[in-house]
Amino acid sequence: MANGKILVIAGSDSSGGAGLEADQKVIAAHGCYAMTATTALTAQNTTGVDDIHHTPPEFVRKQIDAVFNDIRPDVVKTGMLASAQTVEVVAQALKDYKVETLVLDPVMIATTGAQLLPSKAVNELRTLLLPQAFIVTPNIPEAKLLISDSGRGDIDIQRVEDLEVIAQKVLELGPRWVLVKGGHVPFKRDGSVATTPEERQIIVDLLAGEGQTLRIQSPYIESTNTHGTGCSLASAIASNLSMGLKPAEAVKAACRYVEAGIKYAPGYGKGNGPINHFHSIQTLPFAPGHFVDYLLERLDVLPVWERFVNHPFVLSLGNGELPLESFKGYLIQDYLYLVHFARANALASYKAKNMEDIAAGAKIVSHIYTEMKLHIDYCEGFGISKQEIEATEELQACTAYTRYVLDIGQSEDWLGLQVAIAPCLLGYGAIAKQLHVDPRTKMEGNTYWKWILNYVAEDYVQAVQTGSDLMERNAVLQSPSRIEELVKIFIHATKMEIGFWEMFPSA
Repeated sequence: MANGKILVIAGSDSSGGAGLEADQKVIAAHGCYAMTATTALTAQNTTGVDDIHHTPPEFVRKQIDAVFNDIRPDVVKTGMLASAQTVEVVAQALKDYKVETLVLDPVMIATTGAQLLPSKAVNELRTLLLPQAFIVTPNIPEAKLLISDSGRGDIDIQRVEDLEVIAQKVLELGPRWVLVKGGHVPFKRDGSVATTPEERQIIVDLLAGEGQTLRIQSPYIESTNTHGTGCSLASAIASNLSMGLKPAEAVKAACRYVEAGIKYAPGYGKGNGPINHFHSIQTLPFAPGHFVDYLLERLDVLPVWERFVNHPFVLSLGNGELPLESFKGYLIQDYLYLVHFARANALASYKAKNMEDIAAGAKIVSHIYTEMKLHIDYCEGFGISKQEIEATEELQACTAYTRYVLDIGQSEDWLGLQVAIAPCLLGYGAIAKQLHVDPRTKMEGNTYWKWILNYVAEDYVQAVQTGSDLMERNAVLQSPSRIEELVKIFIHATKMEIGFWEMFPSA
């Protein structure tokens, strides 16, 4: 399902809860792309509108033309049109561009009851725009105004069925669909109108069109956080239509979206506050492709990582002062560790869901196999045979570390395992690179210089890149809460690496 492109023709709300500002938040929250033509600027906040500055109608047309001549929208949504001249300009533009899907939010009456659109403009909207609308979304006072030349609807709402009467009368004005928003008239559960605050139990939005009717029932929520609900609902409908949803599906999903927005509103402002437009959006704390950078720079990771890569064992490798017996003990335990490290990567291939990741895991196992053969040759230079290595018992820190990694592999998902082995993969590369350029590192006469060179060699650098790419591709698919769980795995595995160094005296 492709992301939709939506042009919003409406006024700006300086407080951000309604108008274009709300429209763009809603459209972004639905994963769609918003474009705008600004009909008016308002000086307003949650307590009311202080002033309105109208955009010249001819400039509104220029904005519309600029959009259509470059990125043609899938849906056009209109909000506050401010004047009769602007209504005329917009109506003509929609005809010129043969717009098929117009979501018309007839912003005519404010929550306070004040009429926002002059009577002449209401008539122009009724006669010029309604016949072009795919769906029109009036609240009950706006619907009554649309169907009454005198400015008053003569339908006294007593039951839910009365909304259907209003909807049918609006349909006679030409739109294909109408959604009568019922927020102004709460009902009791039996469908009769609530006459006291205590009786307010449900809200009913009624969708009608093409011979169908649909009642969308929501629980009544006692809240002052309803600023911009009409704008938000219409933009949610526009977003859903742009992604291919049928009218009934698009409207029902939009109603649920706004219901949750009210329920989880942030409570901003002294008056009618805005809804929460991003209640269902989870934002990752890192930019795509930078999960590893984010991980290593976190305040809870950084001190543990610094202890690991600057451990006295590491520093004494660089200056050549590490006792030889410690290094020999390390080599033996490292070989035993690598056996389980290879198992972990083989397990990662098994747990992977696509061939690319399966092959990447196999490639790392192959690299470990090559490294272990070099490891044997390296150990023989220190008088340690393969038979001696394989006959040596794992030390507790080695067992604890490797079984922790394998336990994560069994109990967690594929990415959890990748993160558990990441301190080893990333750490050795980082340590070798750091020692390689450190002026305190001895090259001449340093018994451990060859060890450093092994981990700055191209094959190991490539292995680190392969492992990093694997994590980056999958980290962006996780939820923020899952990222926090992965960070804890990484920290614990890094502490296990520190424990590995501490098996051997560094001085």
